[in-house]
Amino acid sequence: MLAGFLALLSAATFAFNNASLRRGVLTGSVAQAMAITVPIGVPLFFIAALLSGTLALITDFSFDAVLILSASGVVHFLWGRYCNYRATQAIGTNLTAPLQQVNLVVSLGLAMLVLGETLTPLRILGIGLVLLGPYFAMRSDTKPRSQKSAAAAVAAAPDSKIKPPPFKPKYTEGIIFSMLSATGYGSSPILIRLALEGKGLGAAIPGGLIAYLAATVVLTLFLILPGSLSHLRKMKWESAKWFTLSGFLVCLSQMFLYMAMAIAPVTVVSPIGRLSLLFRLYFSRLLNPHHEVFGGQMILGTVVSLLGALALSISVDAVGGLLPASWQPILHWEWP
Repeated sequence: MLAGFLALLSAATFAFNNASLRRGVLTGSVAQAMAITVPIGVPLFFIAALLSGTLALITDFSFDAVLILSASGVVHFLWGRYCNYRATQAIGTNLTAPLQQVNLVVSLGLAMLVLGETLTPLRILGIGLVLLGPYFAMRSDTKPRSQKSAAAAVAAAPDSKIKPPPFKPKYTEGIIFSMLSATGYGSSPILIRLALEGKGLGAAIPGGLIAYLAATVVLTLFLILPGSLSHLRKMKWESAKWFTLSGFLVCLSQMFLYMAMAIAPVTVVSPIGRLSLLFRLYFSRLLNPHHEVFGGQMILGTVVSLLGALALSISVDAVGGLLPASWQPILHWEWP
């Protein structure tokens, strides 16, 4: 149950991060967003490790584990995040979300292939419900507001400091980068699990610190290229504010994710992470009501997905105690 709760917290904070990021890229660039959201993870994870008393555990990682964690940081924080930011800038976070469900298939397939994990009827049911929930949430009222009404609504907002042009989704760019981000977000949980398996909850924060350090080092190599620094200096305060909030939130999300991955299989944690698709709708409505495409039936979708998360969080033995003996062989069936 703890792993399921941590995965749920990771999904919620990741969704809030996406809504904040969307607000930032209305006036800023993807490169500016990366320059803030990636390096900010190093001091935040360092402080978390220091306060939790787990910083010394960083020396317990083997050379292979450090390499794997470093690879997970580059794959997730650079490749996956860059593609996600490009997709979000092109079509908004709400349209990006359902396309990125592909990363669940990537994670589960790699978990069975690389980690030898198995699927049970309860997990299959949970995965199905978690995937079905976003379908219900997205299937109605998905037409964008008219450009005229969106522009009028933004202009009428008395406290609005940003008045960007009306939202015009760039579908081709958004679809391509959504799918590419799914490869990064889908494969990184496998690397995290490989490095943290058996090390306990305490290793999660220092493990995340290693991943963020590696990603920051690689990112720095790109930021020192000619023209990059001058572009970063042109960043507007409004964008910097939202990028900083996004960076803080995504760090929290990653802390929860690393802790969940340290104590639970990928086949449990990754599907629960899909609930971020639903959380995005609510946070987008709160922060970006005129710059997103919204879906309907959110209540039904939320209930269905939460039932799926519950099915993934509860152990087979706990459910088995509530069912007749004749159900036990089916309940304990595993594949492959």
